[in-house]
Amino acid sequence: MSEKVRIRRDIASMSAYTPTTSLDVFAGRLGMDVKDLIKLDANENPFGPSPRVKEALANLQHVHVYPDPESGRLRELLEAYIGVPKEQILCGAGADELIEIILQLFIEPGDVVINTPPTFAMYGFDAPLYHGQVIDVYRREDFSVDVDAIETAARQHSAKLLFLCLPNNPSGNLIDASDIHRLLELPLTVVVDEAYIEFAERESLVSRVGDAGNLIVLRTMSKWAGLAGLRVGYGVFPSALMPQLWKIKQPYNVNLAADIAAQVSLQDVNFLMTRVATLVQQRMRMQIAFAELPMLSPYASQSNFVLNRVLGMSAEAFRDRLARAGIIVRYYNKPRLEDHIRISAGTPEQVDRLLQLLAQIATS
Repeated sequence: MSEKVRIRRDIASMSAYTPTTSLDVFAGRLGMDVKDLIKLDANENPFGPSPRVKEALANLQHVHVYPDPESGRLRELLEAYIGVPKEQILCGAGADELIEIILQLFIEPGDVVINTPPTFAMYGFDAPLYHGQVIDVYRREDFSVDVDAIETAARQHSAKLLFLCLPNNPSGNLIDASDIHRLLELPLTVVVDEAYIEFAERESLVSRVGDAGNLIVLRTMSKWAGLAGLRVGYGVFPSALMPQLWKIKQPYNVNLAADIAAQVSLQDVNFLMTRVATLVQQRMRMQIAFAELPMLSPYASQSNFVLNRVLGMSAEAFRDRLARAGIIVRYYNKPRLEDHIRISAGTPEQVDRLLQLLAQIATS
């Protein structure tokens, strides 16, 4: 790079985030046809969106005009869906954008953000980009949060933000209500990411946002509604924060297609929830089947995926063996996860094929 070009030194020295990729890219890497692949690595909804979404997008009007910068109709439908006033809802291009907006709002250089790995990687990845200092408070061996350690770190470092994923990604476990209550007593803002709450036997925390004052809840349309490729998320915020959030949000962050697709999905909730129920059944089916295999030790999950410790071989080799058969799963080369893989729930037919392959591996 030219000496005249002086980028931030912290970015020059940081590691890049490694996301999953598309079916087309995987097909090219594996030398296979897309139709022969089963993608179980990113917790996407294999059923896709409501058929009404496809119809609405095929007839999309006014693409040449900027979308509603406030996503007004979408927020009205979200109010009906989650029972929270639309005045407390902000929409974004996926929950990822809302994480960035929160960091922009709260963090000044050097402010501390508490992260609880192993968890969703974007909390720890994004915070330094907005000049935050990340303090990692690792989860226990069973992936439960260490509340005592979080309390100590929060007070020691005068932390401003705490990010929690509920159910946690990649482990799929919940956080006890009593622990949430304790953490909300801390002098910081607690951001709870409920990307997978529709799959859990647990009520959302959105109803507590108004009373708590220091609670933010993030949700998404990516998983349960099958809109991962369109990027639609939303957050429920204390009323006092909303005027500040409107100041810094990009005006047209939710594009027209995403806005319409989310609206249509929220008008077809009953249909989509039947698919959610099917994915929960398949996740439970996988948990039971995995536990009977000699090379997998699954963790109980309240999401649409199952995390497993791999036994008798490396997790990377296990992932590659599945990939050669056209089944793509997620391997994490990270602390506490080096010997783990995460497998998303698929359609019943996809899970049939997965379990058949795993039975072959177990006897080979």
